[in-house]
Amino acid sequence: MPLALFALTIAAYAIGTTEFVIVGLLSTVAADLAISLPLAGLIVSVYALGVTFGAPVLTALTGRINRKPLLVGLMVLFTLGNIAAALAPTYEILLVARVLAAFAHGVFFSVGATIAADLVPEDRRASAIAMMFMGLTVAIVTGVPLGTWIGQSYGWRATFWAVAGIGVVALIGVAALLPATLRRAAPASLMDQLRVLGSGRLLLVFAMTALGYGGTFVAFTFLTPIMQDITGFSEANVSLILVLYGLAIAAGNLAGGRFANKDPARALVLLFLLQVLVLVLFGFTMVSPLLTLVTLVALGFLQFANVPGLQLYVVQLAKIHRPAAVDVASALNIAAFNLGIALGAWLGGVVVESPLGLGATPWIGAILVAGAAGLTLVSARLDARASGRLQTA
Repeated sequence: MPLALFALTIAAYAIGTTEFVIVGLLSTVAADLAISLPLAGLIVSVYALGVTFGAPVLTALTGRINRKPLLVGLMVLFTLGNIAAALAPTYEILLVARVLAAFAHGVFFSVGATIAADLVPEDRRASAIAMMFMGLTVAIVTGVPLGTWIGQSYGWRATFWAVAGIGVVALIGVAALLPATLRRAAPASLMDQLRVLGSGRLLLVFAMTALGYGGTFVAFTFLTPIMQDITGFSEANVSLILVLYGLAIAAGNLAGGRFANKDPARALVLLFLLQVLVLVLFGFTMVSPLLTLVTLVALGFLQFANVPGLQLYVVQLAKIHRPAAVDVASALNIAAFNLGIALGAWLGGVVVESPLGLGATPWIGAILVAGAAGLTLVSARLDARASGRLQTA
């Protein structure tokens, strides 16, 4: 693999760390800025919304910029966003800083996969893309627990300084190693994206993605307060548990891809139902340290197990319903993942602030995922009817 690909992987690692590390720092940030947990949870929602709405618009607007200067500019924006977060004197400025980093996140992954594929021969493109996205997975396994430990030991601002440092390394790598003559793909216009949003079948999958993926974030966003305030784990133990949770996520992502290869809709129904079951169980097991560990391994495994199936399913349907905009449909499904994160984090904050309290977040998340399972069943039946009509014809 060319060295330029490793620069992209490091950038993906930094971006993945800054997106999810805040989950481990919510209690620390809330205490330092004198805000409530629900308000701290909005830090997760605002970032996800920045990716959701910023990525499609900014990707369309920057489509004519040469790829290398664009990526260098994105990493500058990402680094500045994290420095601003580290220096933020108020909650409001912290939110603005997170949005800046989120804009860089959205565009980076929109164009990064294309660049990674162009760096290698045609028969190695899939491996190159997987290599870049490995940075995101490794961030969940190592970056989030390490960032949580840094924040708990030296303050949450130190975590953002550390992420900004990784951003500088990625910026130098991109500037030094990325070739200046990268092919610029034809930009997807906003009209192309609107045409995809005009497909009812694709909107159904986007809703499945938002509810199925976002449902877990109702509880996951407040996982650290749950483990500390309800289960009784210490701060040091929380960092170690997040490593275990990250390993379960990585395993679930790999297994989910294999499981969904043949019939993604059928696989997704089963995965969503299992996720509902585990979330309901977590509402009961969170009072026991041992049972919490077992439940969190299962929850981590299932949280990302549906991601490959959802992405594969939207590509399959786009080839049928919007064949001229398959890449746009795929990108919008990534936006739907982030919309789900924003929805889940916001709803979790509402539940925490309500009489239901922190302990009810898994049960509310289970309701969202159950909705995704229902939508998947509807979609599978529509597929069966369409298949029957084709066979009759």
